[in-house]
Amino acid sequence: MDRRVAKELLHIRDWLSLADDIVMRGRDAYSADGLLQEAGDSLMMKLGEAAGRLARAELEPPSGMVWTDAIANRNWLIHQYDEIDRALTWVTLSRDLASWRMALADTFRLAEAYLSKPRDTDHL
Repeated sequence: MDRRVAKELLHIRDWLSLADDIVMRGRDAYSADGLLQEAGDSLMMKLGEAAGRLARAELEPPSGMVWTDAIANRNWLIHQYDEIDRALTWVTLSRDLASWRMALADTFRLAEAYLSKPRDTDHL
């Protein structure tokens, strides 16, 4: 794992935590609050961009995950923003991203350990 990949993974971890915060407020709150919806969109766009970077870095996703799904979701949100179905974005936030957090838990720990090493050992 290189430093850029480790940092990207920890960004993903943090964004997934923020998505959890949105979900914890509940579906009714999400449906009624445009700001929560925009925040969820922003997180999903960032996750899609990060997935693209990890795919280009040739990091294999854990079993059951597909980087291209997140990339396609990002592209949809950016380009078809006037056609967003909030029932679908809720499912992505509440179910799909929760599964990401679980699937990537070990990878997040590896990234944390990697970044905790002194920088002068990066070449080892």
